[in-house]
Amino acid sequence: MSEEAGGREAFDLFIIGGGVNGCGIARDAAGRGLSVALAEMNDLGSATSSASTKLFHGGLRYLEYYEFRLVRESLIERETLLRAMPHISWPLRFVLPHHRGLRPAWLLRLGLFIYDHLGGRKILPATRSLDLRRDAAGTPLKNDFARGFEYSDCWVEDSRLVVLNARDAEARGARILPRAEVVSARREGGLWTIDIAHADGRRETARAKALVNAGGPWVADVIAGVLGINSSEKVRLVRGSHIVTKRLFDHDRCYIFQGGDGRIVFAIPYETDFTLVGTTDRDHEGGPSEAKATEGEIDYLCGFVSEYLKTPIGRSDVVWTYSGVRPLYDDGAKSATAATRDYVLSLDENGPPLLNVFGGKITTYRRLAESAMAKIGRFFPQSSGPWTAGVPLPGGDFPVDGFEGLVDDLARDYPFLTPFWARRLVRAYGSEARAVLGDARRAEDLGRAFGATLTEREVVWLMEREYAARAEDVIWRRTKLGLRLSREEAQALDAFMRARGEIARSLAAE
Repeated sequence: MSEEAGGREAFDLFIIGGGVNGCGIARDAAGRGLSVALAEMNDLGSATSSASTKLFHGGLRYLEYYEFRLVRESLIERETLLRAMPHISWPLRFVLPHHRGLRPAWLLRLGLFIYDHLGGRKILPATRSLDLRRDAAGTPLKNDFARGFEYSDCWVEDSRLVVLNARDAEARGARILPRAEVVSARREGGLWTIDIAHADGRRETARAKALVNAGGPWVADVIAGVLGINSSEKVRLVRGSHIVTKRLFDHDRCYIFQGGDGRIVFAIPYETDFTLVGTTDRDHEGGPSEAKATEGEIDYLCGFVSEYLKTPIGRSDVVWTYSGVRPLYDDGAKSATAATRDYVLSLDENGPPLLNVFGGKITTYRRLAESAMAKIGRFFPQSSGPWTAGVPLPGGDFPVDGFEGLVDDLARDYPFLTPFWARRLVRAYGSEARAVLGDARRAEDLGRAFGATLTEREVVWLMEREYAARAEDVIWRRTKLGLRLSREEAQALDAFMRARGEIARSLAAE
């Protein structure tokens, strides 16, 4: 930080919004040597960035909308990201059954050929044709589906992606402020003056040379309300809802189903015992925080996959739903499905620079951050160049094919771990799983057990290292153990975390 008149220090860059784009920009900028602060009014990644379909993918259907640049960039990024975070990201194989009443088989094969070759695939296996009458992937499907194709994409734990970017940004010098709302920001004396209201009632003012608005679905609200700026640029809020059901099939491959309405829906193995189904595309009315899966959307998703499965599903099979609002750049598309998923970065140089971030998809978050720094970096000639490609996130410093070895080693050295527990820890923390467990020799050494393998030592790690403050932060974002914990167990966890948080605040105030 530079020191201005009056002795107060000014950050180089202040970022509003702690989703994947905001945290990605913070990490990139901090790694270039800039002084960075980021404020998020809620928990990190608590809105759109934790409500995705959780895929690093090129977007096969975007080829129909001629979004070749976006698809190419996304396809290249899949493997770049996979190398940097092999604990929270891993390859998946997707089965696309041929529906004779929809796109012809030759068109699907052509699209998949382009998909295979547009992005310079090196790690992921190529597309192959399937005889669904013989392949295990055809077993859950209706007999009408005899032919299909299998191609590659990648999974990502979206909420953990956000938190790990924030952690790495902080390790490189950034100041991360979760539960801190920017209530106003204005240009004064060649700098931005930013007023911040913390959830605990504290108020503070920061100064910065440049401001980034990465408010996600609130990006337009920040421009108009927080900054008081009139802008002709608009955001289109598109709601994507998902359902989680009991496990619908026994193999570990995913399905991509086509619908007569032009949509596609994924069915993905999820958290060992469940299946994730999504997503919808509906224009969203109301505030972003009001997004939830409607009864109509639940019925739509159940009906969509039931067109393909021998055993149809209904509401009684749904164990959880979630919904998020995508802040797409309003390009005037006729439908939510056709609206661009590409990102738009708008630079306002009418005084200290302001960069507004519109749109984007989780797969391109790192490239978006690089593009943001290309636009704003010229105001900081002391900053270094791009550096994030291939640099591991915390816990990701092992080879792409090294996951099973880490699990085996952890289970050997901590013999009290069940297979599920060991895998869960390595998936969440990678090479840092040992640091979470520490010197424990028995399960009892990990402190209080909250259920479903969640222990006090892990909760403390999440509170001290990963910004968690409430039970929902832990069981629905840092982990997905909310699918396994009872209401009473979740309430006990929340009471523990609130009490520990109060003690920490009291000690800090002394």
